Amino acid sequence: PFRAGELALAEVPRKNNWTLKVLCRLAAEAVLSSPGGLLPHRDIIGQLPGQMLRTSAGKRLLLRRPSLDEYVLLMPRGATIAYPKDISALLMMMDIHPGDTVLETGSGSGALSLFLSRAVGPKGRVLSYEIREDHHNLAKKNYRHWRSAWEIGHTDEWPDNVEFILKDISTAAADLKSVTLDAVVLDMLNPQCALPVVHPSLKQGGVCAVYLANITQVIDLLDRIRSCKLPFLCERIIEVTHRTCDAAETNHSVPYIARPSHWQEAHSAFLTKLRKFRPLLS
Repeated sequence: PFRAGELALAEVPRKNNWTLKVLCRLAAEAVLSSPGGLLPHRDIIGQLPGQMLRTSAGKRLLLRRPSLDEYVLLMPRGATIAYPKDISALLMMMDIHPGDTVLETGSGSGALSLFLSRAVGPKGRVLSYEIREDHHNLAKKNYRHWRSAWEIGHTDEWPDNVEFILKDISTAAADLKSVTLDAVVLDMLNPQCALPVVHPSLKQGGVCAVYLANITQVIDLLDRIRSCKLPFLCERIIEVTHRTCDAAETNHSVPYIARPSHWQEAHSAFLTKLRKFRPLLS
């Protein structure tokens, strides 16, 4: 059952088969406010997830625990987050396993940090560098809130395996000398500045995944790799699209056919996969 201190997600039915999601942290004296009316948290605490409850206005709400992707989309944010659709592709690119050590540059609001934390598990380690103090503090706060809520609502602990570091990655060469990295992910404005610092610590054959907003940044990154003769091969550049299927369309007697759409629901980015290699000896 729901307990005070954990996160609850309310689904509010709207017009045209659209659903509004409201995230809240349960407290005995608090009240959930939604377009469908008010619902005291004390009416939620003690209920099992998946229950339909009625608000003060008589509207029905579905209450359940949020998934990680829902939490990162609804949590407070300063920087634009890496969206779950892109994070999934980044995790596949890096082929991260439990127990791995991963470096992240650009903590942002902590979205990617949370997914990396889950991927490497209790025996793994995530080093998350951020240059801006406000982003650094928010990422730590969002990570801490998710962990504390998870521990209340689940039988197992969420791993405390992310080290948030307030520092410019370009000045962190000395910090990384004793670290062996299984993978690196760069989510920053000028990732080419980080490559000379992180590549000595990245294991041979390891992957550096780069999250970039536009193709011009990709070109600048690859130019820097060539001009500085950095030991990276560019294996792949992808753009992940996302299309939502309208539930109403699937209820027709005519078979529904999925077709490409020119619009996207979420922010688009270019994901670049770099692999560290050993140059041939001359």
